[in-house]
Amino acid sequence: MPRRAPAARSPLAAGCSSRAPRASRRRADQSGDCRRHRATLHGMTAFVTPQPPAHSIAGPAKVLVCDPIAKQGLDQLRGLGCTVLNDPELSEETLSRAVRDTGPDVLVTTNTPVSAEAIEASPRLAMIIVAGTATDHVDVAAASRRGIFVANCPGRNSTAVAELAWGLILACDRRISEQTSELHLGRWDQRRFAAASGLHGRTLGVVGLGQVGQEVARIGTAFGMDVIAWSRNLTEEKALEHGCEFCASLINLAKLSDVVSISVGGGEDTDSLVNEKFLSSMRPGAILVNTSRGGVIDQAALATAIRTRHLRVGLDVWADEPDAPEATFRDPMIHEPGVVGTHHVGALTEQAQRAVAEEVVRVVKAWAERGHVPNCVNRAVATPATTLMAVRHMNRPGVLAHVFYTLGQAGINVEEMENIVYGGGEAALARIQLDQAPREEHLATIRANPNVLSATLSTITRRM
Repeated sequence: MPRRAPAARSPLAAGCSSRAPRASRRRADQSGDCRRHRATLHGMTAFVTPQPPAHSIAGPAKVLVCDPIAKQGLDQLRGLGCTVLNDPELSEETLSRAVRDTGPDVLVTTNTPVSAEAIEASPRLAMIIVAGTATDHVDVAAASRRGIFVANCPGRNSTAVAELAWGLILACDRRISEQTSELHLGRWDQRRFAAASGLHGRTLGVVGLGQVGQEVARIGTAFGMDVIAWSRNLTEEKALEHGCEFCASLINLAKLSDVVSISVGGGEDTDSLVNEKFLSSMRPGAILVNTSRGGVIDQAALATAIRTRHLRVGLDVWADEPDAPEATFRDPMIHEPGVVGTHHVGALTEQAQRAVAEEVVRVVKAWAERGHVPNCVNRAVATPATTLMAVRHMNRPGVLAHVFYTLGQAGINVEEMENIVYGGGEAALARIQLDQAPREEHLATIRANPNVLSATLSTITRRM
């Protein structure tokens, strides 16, 4: 059963804290508002005064950055007092050793895979921040098992990705790459390239109406296109909010669209989402653009559809991408006719990189100062708790230790808890979710503490 340690600063506080002046803190404490803190990890949620993990440290915090991020972000982290170790040349193979040798408290990654081996390489590692949205290159389950936060920076690069999607759409429609190549060869062939389809009045199908998809749809509307959208859990009302017509079927979207833009997340749920049936349903000569993950499209089916349905394809992501930022590119899809491509740079504009770097700093600062992790992706949605015990108590040392000790002796596990301190700081309410109900004798022991005002039970109906 988890034990509650005395209140203390978070593990980064020594190196990154910029706390309010004493007078300001006193005013905040006397404001009359309840103070409530939440810290949740995979398998357990707790609302408590922020506590350091078992591997808390003394001295300045170390932040290992294994992918390029904007210089201003690195400078701001140093301004917080953090020791920043910046090595954008790290790869999946070398990251584990770097984590072991440097012992960072925070690991920042954009695309470099973070394996279970890397996560387990140092007991000091307490948080992984993805400088972007997709976290499928991080072993989130391994991080959760070790009580390590995983956070991301959603929405900060959505506009950049959408801009590139539209660059690829226009490149496909106007055959910009082919035209440029012909000009380089000294050939002028206006008639050959005068048959672009055009976009105004045509139908744009958006697969995945997240933040990138929403921006792609908005730009499509500005081009005068009819926009239809499909996304898991998307409703007609939500689609209309973003100026789209809801399409309940992926196959229908393929049949109706002149241009398809894919912007779903990666992972097992979306592997080969765009399959042979989808591709064979697309209109002949239609445009398909992918800025999500290469594995979202069935590669063999795509190659067939390019040849048989004459699809024009724009790809920023590939099924066979190199691990290093500079390497030999071997994905055979680039050799298919009508394919234009970029180097997985959708999110890599100066504007987006600055915005992402600022969000990385915000996440580190929030954790350092308050023990709160914005954008945490590995918090448990629910736990097996069946019983809620509400303990009203004086805000004194040892009260909750007495409660937890009694529960532990009874073999009862604390699944979640919150401790609300009332204005003035004299009394508090602990709402403790348990995996089973305490017997009456356990409640009697808890109530026997002179600093416990009351202890009551109620049933929790939700389940994992």
